[in-house]
Amino acid sequence: MLSGIHHVAIICSDYPTSKRFYTDVLGFSVIDENYREARDSYKCDLGLPDGTQIELFSFPGAPARPSRPEAQGLRHLAFRVADLDAVIAHLASHEVECEPVRTDPYTGRRFTFFSDPDDLPLELYER
Repeated sequence: MLSGIHHVAIICSDYPTSKRFYTDVLGFSVIDENYREARDSYKCDLGLPDGTQIELFSFPGAPARPSRPEAQGLRHLAFRVADLDAVIAHLASHEVECEPVRTDPYTGRRFTFFSDPDDLPLELYER
């Protein structure tokens, strides 16, 4: 049966900007990076220390996300953090704005949302 999530695939509009965001701002490391000439596309595998990966793709002419975040389909991507306030401060130092911190009424855990360069909704969830 299933044992975990291996990766999430993201198509970006500006590859260098998104690659910098996920590596320099969020701290993912580059596992592998390939330019696929036949598709005029990059594929970059990014990883976190726990093994979680993002496949970052660039595709020329890819359509924008239809709405945020209440469209059908994947709603957002959430990252587990130990210290929510420290991560919010880190993001602010990179001029990334977070929504006001909320508390999940069911778990009592604190969380907030922010966006990647393509306005993809991302969540920080304190554990």
